[in-house]
Amino acid sequence: MATQVWVPQATIPRRSLGKKVVSLLPSRSQSLSLHPTSNRRSIKCSYSTPDMTIDSSSVPIDVYADVKTEKIVVLGGSGFVGSAICKAAVSSGIEVVSLSRSGRPSYTDSWVEQVSWVKGDVFYVRWDEVLGGATAVVSTLGGFGNEEQMKRINGEANIISVNAAKDFGVPKFILISVHDYNLPSFLLNSGYFTGKRQAESELLSKYTNSGVVLRPGFIYGKRKVDGFEVPLDIVGEPLERVLAATESFTRPLKSLPGSDLLLAPPVSVDDVAYAVVNAVSDDDFFGVFTIEQIKEAAAKVRS
Repeated sequence: MATQVWVPQATIPRRSLGKKVVSLLPSRSQSLSLHPTSNRRSIKCSYSTPDMTIDSSSVPIDVYADVKTEKIVVLGGSGFVGSAICKAAVSSGIEVVSLSRSGRPSYTDSWVEQVSWVKGDVFYVRWDEVLGGATAVVSTLGGFGNEEQMKRINGEANIISVNAAKDFGVPKFILISVHDYNLPSFLLNSGYFTGKRQAESELLSKYTNSGVVLRPGFIYGKRKVDGFEVPLDIVGEPLERVLAATESFTRPLKSLPGSDLLLAPPVSVDDVAYAVVNAVSDDDFFGVFTIEQIKEAAAKVRS
């Protein structure tokens, strides 16, 4: 059913049709209809020239505009990175659904009330109840453990999610992956990295022109754990500034195997979140993004 709101109405005399209208001013009022079509709203209204006179021979000029609305599903939305993404998306006017095994977080920040919290596991969830109307899925899934556990949560869980999103026609998928730290190949063969790279490969093959892979390094910020706040920014923020200030001196060292364990700059969790917001709203934003590119994307949203 169309939603009715009131907007200004005016008409343009028949003799004005076909001419270029430079200035438009409102007159009386009429109802306007918003017709929902998927995630777009069709808006119709009428305007007139400043010197118009209302008479029976006047003809309305209708202006139509499609306003796109975004709805994202954040996998792991109650976690450290996921909650920052939910918060940034809400502040940008994006509708947010979070799917996580813990469900709604225990803290009561104002933005929490604006997120739809779903408790569930990507291996068993009914995707039709979660993905309906979504314009993007954002996965923050990942973790440590033994080899099999890491392959399952970093790889299989994300691969299942990518395929579910594709099957349900979600147009964009954003994966929070990991920087490779310039590590030797034998270290990159661990379940953590192989799982992440398998998920990346699946995503980029299914979403060739809309898949987004963000590869941050150490992510810092205020992390909430069991009601307590862990200030990772005490370490991360000063380190980021030091590495930025000394980059010209340390750049030659980056070719050394494993050097990025010390030299890769940390990334603010807010920068990761704003980069996601940028990816959601920009149809030309796809591919694999490095630490510096994540910060550049975040700066576009902050400005």
